[in-house]
Amino acid sequence: MTDKRKGLTCAIVGTTFWGMSGVTAQYLFSKQPVEPGWLVGVRLAIAGLLLVIWSSVTNTKEVLAIWHHWQDWTLLIAFALFGMIPSQYSYFMAVKHGNAPTATILQFLGPLFIILYLAIRHWRLPRRIDAISMVIALFGTYLLVTKGQFDRLQLAPAAVFWGVMAGVGQALYTLIPIRLLQKYDAKVVTGWAMLIGSLVFMPHIVMTPLPNLNLMSWGGVLFVATFGTMFAYLLYLQSLNYILPATTGMLSSFEPFTATVLSILILHTAFGLPEMLGGAMILATAFLQAIAVSGPKPVPQK
Repeated sequence: MTDKRKGLTCAIVGTTFWGMSGVTAQYLFSKQPVEPGWLVGVRLAIAGLLLVIWSSVTNTKEVLAIWHHWQDWTLLIAFALFGMIPSQYSYFMAVKHGNAPTATILQFLGPLFIILYLAIRHWRLPRRIDAISMVIALFGTYLLVTKGQFDRLQLAPAAVFWGVMAGVGQALYTLIPIRLLQKYDAKVVTGWAMLIGSLVFMPHIVMTPLPNLNLMSWGGVLFVATFGTMFAYLLYLQSLNYILPATTGMLSSFEPFTATVLSILILHTAFGLPEMLGGAMILATAFLQAIAVSGPKPVPQK
């Protein structure tokens, strides 16, 4: 297998796992007594622990080195609290109040908020391609939440709110750890951030009785934490060793594609032509940004 094919395979499989994770969460929220805060806490704890252990084996020195400098560990904690937790919790809340395809697509509004942040920070107008991306993304969002009926929302307001917040969370998740990722391995940064983030949910997890789940549902919880988080993340990172970050970013469209197809086929989620067109427009902005911008490697959202 050529390096290019390895990279394409890793990116597609990794982002497909993320899409499957969203559908699994939708099933757990709608068919089983599972709530987002509990699932997010369990997911972060398991995936974070596994990533830190993995890093301890492959990159022993960096695992503890990040705690030797106060500037680094304070930024790491900020990343956990203001990047990791908002992106994770908002996404699952959007899935609970809406569905996996919509939540996953709205999450792709993250680049829009990054454009706005950079424009304000540098006090200059967005580039032409950024302005075009913003217009396309906003109209796509409008189509997605109204389902083509422009006089009313067809999606629950809570789903719209949390979906947009997931986009904001993704932007923060990308912006906050840039300096850390220039200094430390991404597995170390993300693993510790997940573990720190899980601590916020620990009181809730400890005080909440274990949900009464069947074996298949417990398998779903484990899938979300392992294949849907850790393995998806590692495959995504591995792809960056073989193909350009822009290519990997574009292939991340397999996440909403997988979420949409599986949600329709398995959970019978209604997803019509207007929603598909709106989703395609939002995803198109990610393609435009991936083609136009070559910057630091993106941090995987999931």
